[in-house]
Amino acid sequence: MADTLRVPVREPAAGAAPPRRVWTVVLAALGALLCSLDVVVVVTALPTLRAEFGASLSELEWTLNAYNLVFACLTLTGAALGDRFGRRRMFVVGLAVFTLASALAALAGGPGQLIAARVVQGAGAAVLLPLTLTLISEAFPAEKRGVAIGVWGGVTGLGVASGPVLGGAVTEGLSWQWIFWLNVLLGLAMLPLATVKLRESYGPRPQLDAVGLLLAAVGLTGLAWAPVRAPEAGWGSAEVLGGLAVGIVFLTAFLGWERSRARYPMLPVTYFGRRGFSTANGTIFLMFMSLLGSIFMITQLFQLGLGNSPLEAGVRILVWTGMPLAVSPLAGALADRFGNRPFMLTGLVLQAVGLGLLARQIEPGVDYGSLVVPLILAGIGISLAFPTIANAVTSSVPPGGAGVAAGVNSALRALGGVFGVAVAAAVFSRYGGYGSAEDFVDGCGPALWVSAGAAAAGAAVAAFAPSRPANKASKQPS
Repeated sequence: MADTLRVPVREPAAGAAPPRRVWTVVLAALGALLCSLDVVVVVTALPTLRAEFGASLSELEWTLNAYNLVFACLTLTGAALGDRFGRRRMFVVGLAVFTLASALAALAGGPGQLIAARVVQGAGAAVLLPLTLTLISEAFPAEKRGVAIGVWGGVTGLGVASGPVLGGAVTEGLSWQWIFWLNVLLGLAMLPLATVKLRESYGPRPQLDAVGLLLAAVGLTGLAWAPVRAPEAGWGSAEVLGGLAVGIVFLTAFLGWERSRARYPMLPVTYFGRRGFSTANGTIFLMFMSLLGSIFMITQLFQLGLGNSPLEAGVRILVWTGMPLAVSPLAGALADRFGNRPFMLTGLVLQAVGLGLLARQIEPGVDYGSLVVPLILAGIGISLAFPTIANAVTSSVPPGGAGVAAGVNSALRALGGVFGVAVAAAVFSRYGGYGSAEDFVDGCGPALWVSAGAAAAGAAVAAFAPSRPANKASKQPS
């Protein structure tokens, strides 16, 4: 009976009316803002959390990785739930869970409670974030989607941009708890609007692929757990190698199940045969490995290595993190005309060059002016690549597959961030430490070189992307 109430998937061009499309972009962008803000906003508060709670390096990592780990493990589940039970409905559910978890984080009395709240936040974001991209893809035809995704990417960039500034201002002027109370206020304002203004839509598969969801969740957990534990347990430890082995085995089983056994596969394996889908997903993993690893180090560098307050650190890196708000909408609009590959490739190259220059120039007491150009280059790179990667992945599949495409892309984005923070922390620990500004800079430089290398690898993958979006593929039946 439930299946008879489902709204069939329609072509985006016949979907939401123009006023509703505007609300779709606004609410989807704000949802992405919340999710991206909470990846970064905590970073500026790390030294404060370390001092107030006596938190160890491992606990500081977990305040970031608990969120990213759960998000990476459950985002395919979130996308599948949206396809099955309704994208608007699950958007509201994800937003409600995220808002509640933010309140719990604000009330945390120690690192353990904060990490637990971040786990719940990650679960909410795993439902919320992939649906932001799915809702936009469902509302706009492929040939007009670039502008909308550019706005989405720009507002997501606003989360990255305002995160360090907001985190620094709130931590310095009020208390770190208000980082999370602000999420609660925005979430409560969005919930009734999302219920009324968003159009309900469903994916093409009438039943959940429960076996596929379980295999994917366990596999992603294994892959994400390994780098999170590696800095403390060691990359050669049984725990880390076992996590990698579990991840590989279960994800291999997942692909086999989806290919031959699943009646309603949550991820059609044939999508990986589409060059646009595969290159966009490989690129987003490497881009976020570079981005999150560098953010983890740079926000601490400006405080612990260069002696800035949390607010000063946030303002000074705004030339890096603020670029997406200005550049991403333009990149998305131009991609509709010129294709995604030029912007993906150029963006990753600029990100690699900027981080490499930064790694060369940092030293205790370095003049801020000498760091501005590398930060701007890296920021422009992020701005060009992020929205065009998202556009590329959703344009590479049929309309009914937008939810799956967004889920895979979001999972790899989060997984890349987990690997990025873990690898950066491991390299930092090997070459430096928190003993002095000199010790911190000694470790930060090599960690930034690794982040630059990840961006360069992403550029190499982006070079193989199709020159134009697969609009013809987008119009095929699912």
